[in-house]
Amino acid sequence: MSSLTTLLALADSRLPTGGHVHSGGVEEAVTSRLVVDLETLEAYLRRRIRTSGLVTASVAAAVHRDDLTVAEADAETDARTPSPAARGASRAQGRGLLRLARRVWPAPGQGWAWDELGARPHLAVTAGRVGAVSGLDPFQSALSLVYTTMTGTATAAQRLLALDPADVAALTFSLAPLCEDTAELAAAGLADLSDPLLDELAQRHIQRERPLFVS
Repeated sequence: MSSLTTLLALADSRLPTGGHVHSGGVEEAVTSRLVVDLETLEAYLRRRIRTSGLVTASVAAAVHRDDLTVAEADAETDARTPSPAARGASRAQGRGLLRLARRVWPAPGQGWAWDELGARPHLAVTAGRVGAVSGLDPFQSALSLVYTTMTGTATAAQRLLALDPADVAALTFSLAPLCEDTAELAAAGLADLSDPLLDELAQRHIQRERPLFVS
């Protein structure tokens, strides 16, 4: 399988990793009237891409290059994710991707086994290892995470606000250059920032009764 085809497959929203049940905080943003239409959704997506998207992708790229051990990457991700709820969402999605990776690449052949990642690895850690095994380069591993950070949240907002799917798709196309620029930054080195608003939304979300999304 070519690296481009692999990249497309990993970015496919139909990938059975559990990502479709996570909104990236936009459900709480909609409830709080911070995201109410296409314009405010664009602002939210740009913020997500430049913060959590960048950080997650930078850890994945570092794992891909073997710049960080699994334990180091886990600790770095925890340090960059102040919200316990956001950490839980990351680990849930990492576990989902790991489950798929065991099926697709049962014998990684990189001098380690999937078991090294543990039972609940962060999404960035799993994605970095998947990128290395599947033949992607670090930039492509980063881009896959940045892209899915955007599209997962955009799709959730589309459902929550009953937006026109064509409008949301056009918005994601317009954000493609930002995704690529962010992936380049992520591949260049570890990002060390967080977003207090996104952390607050993540925490408020888990306190709501019967949310539609897990996070």
